[in-house]
Amino acid sequence: MKSSTASSLIQLLMLAGALVLLPCRVKAQPSPDVTTTSAAAIRPFRVHIPQRDLADLRKRIRATRWTEPETVPDRSQGMQLAHLQDVLKYWGTGYDWRKAEAKLNALPQFKTQIDGLDIHFIHVRSKHPNALPLLITHGWPGSVLELLGAVGPLTDPTAYGGTAEDAFDVVIPSLPGYGFSDKPTGPGWDPDHIARAWATLMQRLGYPRYVAQGGDWGAPVSHALARQAPAGLLGIHVSLPATVPTDVAAQLSGGAAPAGLSPQERAAFDALSTFYQQNRAYSVLMATRPQLIGYALTDSPVGLAAWMYDYNNGEPERLLSRDQMLDDITLYWLTQTATSAARLYWENHGRGLVGAGAQRTAEIRLPVAVTVFPDEIYRAPESWARRAYPNLLYFHEAEKGGHFAAWEQPQLYAQELRAAFKSLR
Repeated sequence: MKSSTASSLIQLLMLAGALVLLPCRVKAQPSPDVTTTSAAAIRPFRVHIPQRDLADLRKRIRATRWTEPETVPDRSQGMQLAHLQDVLKYWGTGYDWRKAEAKLNALPQFKTQIDGLDIHFIHVRSKHPNALPLLITHGWPGSVLELLGAVGPLTDPTAYGGTAEDAFDVVIPSLPGYGFSDKPTGPGWDPDHIARAWATLMQRLGYPRYVAQGGDWGAPVSHALARQAPAGLLGIHVSLPATVPTDVAAQLSGGAAPAGLSPQERAAFDALSTFYQQNRAYSVLMATRPQLIGYALTDSPVGLAAWMYDYNNGEPERLLSRDQMLDDITLYWLTQTATSAARLYWENHGRGLVGAGAQRTAEIRLPVAVTVFPDEIYRAPESWARRAYPNLLYFHEAEKGGHFAAWEQPQLYAQELRAAFKSLR
């Protein structure tokens, strides 16, 4: 045998031996919800709060130093002492966080990093083929918890009076700084930035076409998505529409109603004027001093509970059960997100959520659907909606429901989304 041939054979044998020692590199096929590249990894997530954190919460509730009662016979000074003490007594003794935890863990949850933040989201795929992907954004003082009741009617409509053709795949992210999503460590996470992150999320999940929905903060995020018109977005639905004309919006903080309003428009103006002048203090403070109020909300369970229960003159008490609201308040407490959630108001300072000009609705060319829920902070008139949105696809006044529509009326909420997006499937 020639020396060159022998040398080549020895090299081949050495290489074969080395290959035997290498670990197996056979690549498993990823599941639909798991990506394998580190930069865009989608990781399964489950909630488990240590028992010591729950014990600490109860200890703090027992140690509350109460203020004196209000000096009026109504709640015009805020949530009344006797009622709040009753709520806190239940929160500190009978309330069970583990039930809320189980509801979350009954659904597929994940995390993925976008622009340096881990974003938590729920992702439920329908069993029905050709389900339309639906991205839903929650608000404040809500969380992903406010949308759990709507998951079944949306993903499995045949079990709730709908047809298989009504089905949605549902994606519900936690806003940055809310719940189990990371807290931004610098400024810049306004609704426009969040919208771009959501478009990345939907692309990462492999959805070439989808629709989006939102109320409260979900509305400006959805508006921003529609203005940006990322590839695949077919249209949006909002339950807190930005329909108020600029001249009307300018008068909401104390001016007289503009002349020439229809009865429906005047009713909307009066409702918003009351909200702006009497019930919006929480928003003003969080938009200007989120760090300041954050110290109190992060340190005091009773402060956090009162702050959230008092939303819109006690709307949570009127329309939600005690356990529903305490689930949400407890989530904020356990994740220590009262301050980081409040900063979203600061990021958006000066851009009203219901003003057509502030939300630049004239720039939206994608289809927009609107449902007016009667107990929302205002009932958007159809005349304003048609002026605000150049491509108004759907407008309907629901028979019941309020600011937390999916929380209060999950089946009605699902019916509205089926009707709103029917023509976009």
